[in-house]
Amino acid sequence: MNNLSRLEKKKLAKQQVTMASQADRHELYQKSVQDTDVELELMLEKYQEIRGSEPFSFREDFCGTALLSVAWCQANPKRTAQGVDLCEQTLDWGKQRNVLPAGEEVASRVDLVHGNVLEPREPKVDITCAFNFSYSVFKTRDLLRSYFQAAHAGLKDNGVFILDVFGGTEAIDSTKEKRKIEGEPFKFIWEQEKYNPVTNEILCHINFKFKDGSKIKPAFTYDWRLWTIPEIHELLLEAGFSKVHVYWEEYQEDDEDEDYLVASGDYIEVTEVENQESWVSYIFAEV
Repeated sequence: MNNLSRLEKKKLAKQQVTMASQADRHELYQKSVQDTDVELELMLEKYQEIRGSEPFSFREDFCGTALLSVAWCQANPKRTAQGVDLCEQTLDWGKQRNVLPAGEEVASRVDLVHGNVLEPREPKVDITCAFNFSYSVFKTRDLLRSYFQAAHAGLKDNGVFILDVFGGTEAIDSTKEKRKIEGEPFKFIWEQEKYNPVTNEILCHINFKFKDGSKIKPAFTYDWRLWTIPEIHELLLEAGFSKVHVYWEEYQEDDEDEDYLVASGDYIEVTEVENQESWVSYIFAEV
C-alpha cells in the first residue's frame, strides 16, 4: 500500500464503500427536509379557520415521493390524496417505499399521477399544495400564472391552494447552511451557489455529509426564480383566486437569552412584518 502513488491511493479510496455510497438520497431528503406532522397540522388548522369545515380531498403538486400524500390519508380513513409529479422514477420510489408499505387500505386512497402540474386535474379537491418552493421552477409571470390557473381549476368551490415561500436578507447571498439531523449519521447542507439580481434567479443545492467524511454533493439541484410574496399574491388574484392570506411564523424570546429570538412554530396572518435574515412563510389562496 505504501508503494502506491497518491493518484492510485485516491482511486482506491473512491472504490471503497462509504456511507454516502450506501445512502439513498430520497430517504435522506425525507428525513432532513419534510415534517409531515407540522405540514398537516398547519393545513388543517388554517383551512378550518378560513372555511369553517374539515377538508377530506387533497392534491400534492410536485409530490416527489408522495410522503405527505400518504401521511394525509393515514391520519383519517375518509381522506383521499392525489400526488402529481413529472419524475416517474421518483414516483416509483415513493410507491415502493411510502405508498405500498402504508398498507392496502391507505394505498387504495392514494393516486399517483405521472404528469404536468400545468394541466388541470380531476377530481376537484378541497386542498392543493405546492410545498418546498417547487413552483419556483416557473421563471416567468405567464408560466406561474398558468400554474396557478390550473391549480384553481382543480379545486372545489370551497377549495384552498397552499404554497410555502422563503426570503430574507440571506436569500440573495451565496451561503451554506449546515444542520445536524437528530439521530442520523449525516448533516444536511443547503447551499445557495449564486443569485442574479437582474432576473432574480438563484441556483441552489442540497448536499449531505456523513460521519465517515463522505459526501453526496450535490444530492439535488434547484434552478429557480426567487419569487416575492407580493408577486405571488398578485398572480394568484390574476389566476382567479378570490382572497389571499399570508401566514408568518411568530418568534419569541429564548428562555436562556432574552436578546435571542426563537421560532415558535405558530403562524399568524399578517399584512406587515419586519424583514429577517431568513424566513419561510405560507400563503393560502381561496377559490
